Amino acid sequence: MSDDHKAAIAEGRVEAAVVRRYLEALEATKPRRGRRRTKESIEAKLAEIEATTPDLPPAKRVEAIQQRMDLEAELESMTEQPDISGLEDEFRAVVVSYSARKGLTYAAWREAGVDATVLKAAGLSRSA
Repeated sequence: MSDDHKAAIAEGRVEAAVVRRYLEALEATKPRRGRRRTKESIEAKLAEIEATTPDLPPAKRVEAIQQRMDLEAELESMTEQPDISGLEDEFRAVVVSYSARKGLTYAAWREAGVDATVLKAAGLSRSA
């Protein structure tokens, strides 16, 4: 295997990692269906659970504990949003070469949830 071939493989791995991280961040920040919960509504529900849990029968108490744990995890995830701007910059730098190598089109990226302005800024056109 030549040095050029090894370098191309390494570059492909780096690009694939950048694309994966960006798409995962998009997925994590994608709006969900239904009524959005706010931090305040979650905190109010947590307070309600804390107040009523001691008086519940054992089986219901376990369910309330699990609900509390789920709400705490949701509350924590609300504050831990990935830095999409840094990932977006990295993505824009590699998306054209990655797309050319993998045969990916503008339409495929759009359907995957990538914003048109990101693709345009990267230089990936609709005809690509």
